[in-house]
Amino acid sequence: MSDRFSETMKYEKITDSQISMKEMLKTVYDALNEKGYDPYDQIIGYILSGDPTYITSHNNARNMIRDIDREDLLKELLSFYLR
Repeated sequence: MSDRFSETMKYEKITDSQISMKEMLKTVYDALNEKGYDPYDQIIGYILSGDPTYITSHNNARNMIRDIDREDLLKELLSFYLR
């Protein structure tokens, strides 16, 4: 008999916090685009103001963007730009 069944396996649910910032931002971008908004303007509006109503709730985009710290997002964007 296999030892594989003698130990308890731990199940870990994938959460939004485990999804990369890039994937989350891409999802938000796509959701805004699908709803007919200019994703760049809307995301910039959110970053500058902190007001989540700049982001559509379509495809859970508004909740996803709230999970990203705006300062961390700015750091990541600047880091990517300067590479």
